[in-house]
Amino acid sequence: MSAELGDTRVSLTHEEGFRFQVRLGSDGRTTTIVTDEAPPLGQAAGPNPLALLSAAVGQCLASSLLFCMGKAHLEPQGLEAEVLATTVRNPEGRLRVGGIRVRLMPAVTPEVEARMQRCLEVFESFCLVTESVRAGIDVQVAVEPRVLGPAVTGAPVTGRAATATAGGARVATPGDP
Repeated sequence: MSAELGDTRVSLTHEEGFRFQVRLGSDGRTTTIVTDEAPPLGQAAGPNPLALLSAAVGQCLASSLLFCMGKAHLEPQGLEAEVLATTVRNPEGRLRVGGIRVRLMPAVTPEVEARMQRCLEVFESFCLVTESVRAGIDVQVAVEPRVLGPAVTGAPVTGRAATATAGGARVATPGDP
């Protein structure tokens, strides 16, 4: 296996209850966050593991889309993402991640929207986290460009939504599931 991007090191130190201090990073560049479980187990002093997984999937997909658009000289005016991770019980009654739904909403001009189809077809396959997680968890991704009006920056105009799935991409009209 290639270490092209280098290894990622995370260390955890138990503080109390279900709260941990988590140090992310290596090479002298570290960030420390506190994680915790929600009540009744913990005190919700920080994000729980499912929130961290959801953030990792969402941020990786958003970065992959931005990278592809940048390579294609397509500049979004912003990008928002929403991630919903659902839990289910397995046959033994234990909670598991049942699926992750990601909604990416780049703010784009009509010209950019017209030229972004190729990125919608390929960006997911370059997301390290999503493609790794997808091997065991159903991950569904929808890209819903917020098309900006020609004269008003930041004012979305109703546009098409592109829904990408593991099998490929399709263009859907607003209101499609």
